[in-house]
This record gives sequence, C-alpha cells and structure tokens, in this order.
Amino acid sequence: MDIYIPSGEDEKKALERTTHLAVSAHQDDIEFMAYDGILKCFMQDDKYFTAVVATNGSGSPRSGLYGNYSDSHMMSVRKQEQKKAAVVGDYSAQVFMDIPSATIKNPDDRTAIEDLKKVIEATQPKVIYTHNPADKHDTHVAVVLRLITALRELNYKPDEFYGCEVWRGLDWICDNEKIAFDVSSRPNLEAALLGVFDSQIAGGKRYDLAVTGRRLANATFSESHGVDNAEKIIYAVDLLPVLNGESTDEYIAGYIDRFKNDVKEKIKKLQ
Repeated sequence: MDIYIPSGEDEKKALERTTHLAVSAHQDDIEFMAYDGILKCFMQDDKYFTAVVATNGSGSPRSGLYGNYSDSHMMSVRKQEQKKAAVVGDYSAQVFMDIPSATIKNPDDRTAIEDLKKVIEATQPKVIYTHNPADKHDTHVAVVLRLITALRELNYKPDEFYGCEVWRGLDWICDNEKIAFDVSSRPNLEAALLGVFDSQIAGGKRYDLAVTGRRLANATFSESHGVDNAEKIIYAVDLLPVLNGESTDEYIAGYIDRFKNDVKEKIKKLQ
C-alpha cells in the first residue's frame, strides 16, 4: 500500500484529520463519483478529503497515444495522473492499495479487506463514498462488498455512507429515495480534475464529457414540472442500512422492486 500526501505533511496527521473518505476501484473513479466530498472539503480548515484507489490500473483500456503501453507503464501513468488529481483537488491523502482486479474480485481473498480496515482505522471518517452495489462493473461491485465487510468487521459506522454513480446511473431510483448532491459550484475545478486523466481520454474514452453530461442531465431531468434547482447533480444511495445487518443484495433488490412497482402502478393508472 502506497500513501501520497500532496501537502508533504506528516502522513499520520494527514490521515487522522480526514472527515470525508472515498473508496474506488480505479484511478479516476474518485473524481467521477465522489466530487461532492471533494467540493465540501476543498480549501477548508475543518474538512479534509482522502481518496483510496483499490486496483493497480494494469487492466486499463488503451489506444492512440497509449496504445503500445505495457501494463507496467500504464500502471505508472495512471498513478501519476491520480496524484495530479490529488494535488488539484486539495486532498489530504491519496492511498493506493495497488491490488490486481482479479484478487479483489476473488471472494476468498482478504487482501483488500485487511488493507481497507487499516485505512478506516487510520482515518475514522465521518462520511464515506464508494461505488453503488447496482454498478455493472464487477470490480466496482467487488470493492464496495469488500469495504462493507471491512466496516462490519471493525463495527465502524460513519455518519454517512453513500454508493455513487459510475458504471450505471442511479436516475431510475424512485424520487423519494434518491440522494442528490448539488455539484454545480467550481466548474473550473471539475474540468481540471476530469481533464487530468489523459490516458483515458486520449486513450479512447471521453469520460470527461460523459461525466459532466450525466451531471447536467441529472439536474435537468430531476423534476418534470419545475425549473432546475441545480445545474449539476450526482445521485447516490444510502448504504448505512447494510452496516446494520441488512444483506446487500436484498437491500439493493428492494430499490429495484420499488422502481418496478412504481412503473407498473403508473401504467395501470393511465391505461
């Protein structure tokens, strides 16, 4: 596990002062899904943001300028990009667990769980952001499951625990259950953070445009009979109930069932 402190301050101090923690599968996921935490902590004296990237980035798709890069070269590039984001975003600390995706996806391997327990004990965050369990990317789902296990084993419950959007939006959730983060402020910071990941953008994936587009769309389509209350919104689900004993699969299935019933009832009402 590698820990980078953008300010150059003492590592223990940088971790201990963390109030908002984000745990992601890959480099750049943090900036996509946990921008709410970055905004709330940016240049603040009483709030500090720490990011954790679980995988080593070796499996990144690549083309164009990066098409001939080896896995080891790509890992180095992606780590440097993430460090640049940590500087731009004023992170208190950037943690690299550097675990292969295959290891994290193996339910019998405890490497990620043990590393996450160390991070949680060192940071004691009030707010945690991670992937949502309905994400369609296997590694993303594996990361949130390992994080939930780590929190349960430590019996640690943050004040807030959110599953956020990356490889599947959450606009389908019933309106009364959505958690909506207004991320309209500091558009220059947003653009700078998303633009740092050149290996992905130039390498064939316009995440910068897609992420901004999703946030704009969430805001515009959040209310059909009213004007926009925000320019950009990120959606999340509340994951605290899974730390209180509810099974993760049944908890998320509940959201899906309520969405299904909402659609069926609307059709029945109008047909």
